Amino acid sequence: MDPTRNSEANNRHPHVEIRQMDIDDVAEVFHLGEKLFEAERVPNLYRTWDEFEVLSLYQADPEFCLVAELDSRIVGFALGTTITKSHSAWKYGHLVWLAVEPAFQRHKIAKRLFYRFRDLMLESGVRMLLVDTEADNAPALRFFEEIGFGNPEKHIYMTLNLAAQRRKLVTRKKRDGQGRIKVPSDNNI
Repeated sequence: MDPTRNSEANNRHPHVEIRQMDIDDVAEVFHLGEKLFEAERVPNLYRTWDEFEVLSLYQADPEFCLVAELDSRIVGFALGTTITKSHSAWKYGHLVWLAVEPAFQRHKIAKRLFYRFRDLMLESGVRMLLVDTEADNAPALRFFEEIGFGNPEKHIYMTLNLAAQRRKLVTRKKRDGQGRIKVPSDNNI
């Protein structure tokens, strides 16, 4: 076998370990997600990426938090949870976040993360997996369809920016002599 060819194959599909996330990975996962889920790049996410998102998923369901590690560096992750509904025999799995560093996309790392996640869900008795993404995220939609997801449902969410109402409230409180109220600045919205 041609060693050059083998080396090229290894570059296309580097040896990445998929493993359960541990407490020491939380910061690195957070920072990778911070890079990938910027509000400016994905402004219509109804969930927000912050340190509490990673911590709450890790604390609630650490067995469903996975990382892809290459040379002691996290290059991807999958974070999920299970959902049980009262009066239902079904248990649902929710893949909440799936991310791979751009330099390592197209190396089947996301698929490997997903398949490990799916297997863990099967072992825990999940009967259906749920995933969501932006309706205009064509690469994500293709990926999820390729690994078996179907029946896409349209989901609409709406936002209401309360900055103007906040200013009116402050003005009214001052006018009515109720003193100052502590209202976060518009920069923190």
